[in-house]
Amino acid sequence: MRVTTPFSALSTATDVVSGVDLTDRAMIVTGASSGIGVETARALAAAGARVTLAVRDPAAGRRAADDITATTGSDRVDVRELDLTDLDSVDRFAAGWHGPLHALVHNAGVMHTPRTYTRHGWELQFATNHLGHFALTLALHRALAEAATTAGEARIVAVSSSGHGNSPVRFDDLFFRRRPYDPGQAYGQSKTAQILFAVEATRRWADDGITANALMPGGIWTNLQRHWDPDHLARLKAAIPGKTPEQGAATSVLLAASPLLKGIGGRYFDDCNEAEPVEEIVDGLHGVRPWALDPDAARRLWDVSLALTDAARR
Repeated sequence: MRVTTPFSALSTATDVVSGVDLTDRAMIVTGASSGIGVETARALAAAGARVTLAVRDPAAGRRAADDITATTGSDRVDVRELDLTDLDSVDRFAAGWHGPLHALVHNAGVMHTPRTYTRHGWELQFATNHLGHFALTLALHRALAEAATTAGEARIVAVSSSGHGNSPVRFDDLFFRRRPYDPGQAYGQSKTAQILFAVEATRRWADDGITANALMPGGIWTNLQRHWDPDHLARLKAAIPGKTPEQGAATSVLLAASPLLKGIGGRYFDDCNEAEPVEEIVDGLHGVRPWALDPDAARRLWDVSLALTDAARR
């Protein structure tokens, strides 16, 4: 049965967490120094959670944390360095985490970047949006399981995109070694990968009390579009007002914290409700392509991702 909630595209992160007490809950939000990431962290902190901003630039993260404290009164906002393109950084972050982890929000991402490869030989968008988060989550599995044991559940939230409709995961050429590089397709398969991760993580870990869901935050103009053609971006902004960052963070916060989602996993949401399967993304924003929920592709992606991250560590 499709999951629906009282919330909509107009709801804000504050709306969906209103009345929810997150005291004694520990949560991580990656890429939380700006955009919907900082608004996700702000709402979780306002509800009482201890929130860690996992960011590439600690100085920017500290400024965001200070702003969150000033606006919420919470003094339980931490900042830690994390570079998702570097497994050494991922492993240091995970090794430094102590205690249970109640929610992990995969918020950090890059979009439509020029053809770039990480030091591990991975295409940048797939590395940042999927493989880095995959490695981080596996490294934090014990902390998530500990939270589930004591609190009854732990959640993983993968910020995907309607851009997943641009491409399934192309297992025969993940990193564009043989086909011409297309930034939109690279972004699309990385966002499909995030949904497939939620499907397989839930299948593997639901018995441990850990569930994962993916989401489309909505059309929001943030730093994420910095690689777009400036004229094209200006035309789109004029034509499509889009959501505010506070509205864009609503679905992330819903999946991370709302009691309405307890025990729900392996699904894709937009505008605070589970998305309908579609053959084409509606209005460029709504719906989920069937390839992103395919359990066989989800299992295969997990195995491939594990092999890639294990090989990179050797």
